[in-house]
Amino acid sequence: MITTVRSCVAAALAVALAGALGASAWAQESKGRIVCWKDKAGKVVGCGVKVPPEYQDSATREMDQRGVTRGTTESSEELAKRRAQEQAAAKTKAEEQKRAAEQKRQDAALLNTFSNDKEIDQKRDRDLQQLDLQLEQLKVSLKNATDRHIDAKARSDGSKDTKQSEMLREDLTKAASERQRLEQSVASKEKEKEDIRQRYAEQKRRFNELRGAETTAATPTPTPAPRPAK
Repeated sequence: MITTVRSCVAAALAVALAGALGASAWAQESKGRIVCWKDKAGKVVGCGVKVPPEYQDSATREMDQRGVTRGTTESSEELAKRRAQEQAAAKTKAEEQKRAAEQKRQDAALLNTFSNDKEIDQKRDRDLQQLDLQLEQLKVSLKNATDRHIDAKARSDGSKDTKQSEMLREDLTKAASERQRLEQSVASKEKEKEDIRQRYAEQKRRFNELRGAETTAATPTPTPAPRPAK
């Protein structure tokens, strides 16, 4: 690569110094520097005073007469890729800061709400008790809906009157729909109970973790007793 670059430099200088007028124009335009341009693979494919139009979006390397690099530019593809990476990194950092701020808010609320972890258990039990009452009522309604569905199905199967059978089928459809709705409600409440248990378990774990950190920070490190002189 070094040999290629030096060859490009020598060739460009030779062309530039071919005549006094040409050399003067070259020196005025390039100020004694040349630029090399690369293809998409990053390989140097040419050097000169100006980058050809077909390589305007390519990466370049500017050098002085001794071949010392004085500046570089990225290709448009590399620039777009770098900017996309910077934007993604900035977005990730912003999301992390937002999560950290939300966690700090939740931690402060947790410590301000409860004095000890037993209070967390008590709050959990009260919430579960309310859900159990709702669940009990739903199960009673579900049993009644199931009985109605069974009754409607029996009457529909036993009917021989075409007009009456149509009305009974409508009743059966309504009973089945009501039964399904209540079954879904019961399942939803059961899941809600499990979610409550998990949420309070996580709150309790975090509460004890925060209190443990506070205790550790507040406990002074004991100073070792001086050894008796011999």
